[in-house]
Amino acid sequence: MTYLHFKALHIIFVVSWFAGLFYMPRLFVYHTDAQDKSEIERNVLSQEYLRTEKLLWNAIMTPASWLTVIFGGAMIYINPDLLQQGWMHLKLGFVAGLLAYHFYTRKILLEIRSGIFRFSSLQLRLFNEVATVFLFAIVFLVVLKNTIDWIWGVIGLIIFAITIMSAVRIVKKLREKKAR
Repeated sequence: MTYLHFKALHIIFVVSWFAGLFYMPRLFVYHTDAQDKSEIERNVLSQEYLRTEKLLWNAIMTPASWLTVIFGGAMIYINPDLLQQGWMHLKLGFVAGLLAYHFYTRKILLEIRSGIFRFSSLQLRLFNEVATVFLFAIVFLVVLKNTIDWIWGVIGLIIFAITIMSAVRIVKKLREKKAR
């Protein structure tokens, strides 16, 4: 296999991993909201969410995260000069942050499986956007490499994060108005 084969596989598994990273917190939102339903509805919905969360974690998120790291590591092994580039150090820092997010998602999953719902729907909606910020940062960093102006990039990332968080809150307020 060549470097480009590993790169293609790396991208495929990044996409798969992010699909799980986007969907799992959304399931947490629905699962949390189900706790306010009648007992029968809550039990039926909770069982379905538990089944779906388990399947998503075991069949998509875990394998995709491992394969993303393995194929990314293979690319670095084939081309160790990548480690001499500053953008790669920053990318690996974001990947470490993404792995921390992944494992924190697992912590929330285990709590929910135990019947512990520490976070509100709004908090989980905001948590859901963290993966979007990581995706934005990593893709722009990889595509632009050294042409990115780090200061403007960081400022843009902060503005992007604030915009997403604000949009989540606005949508929540609109839903609350509509429900009245």
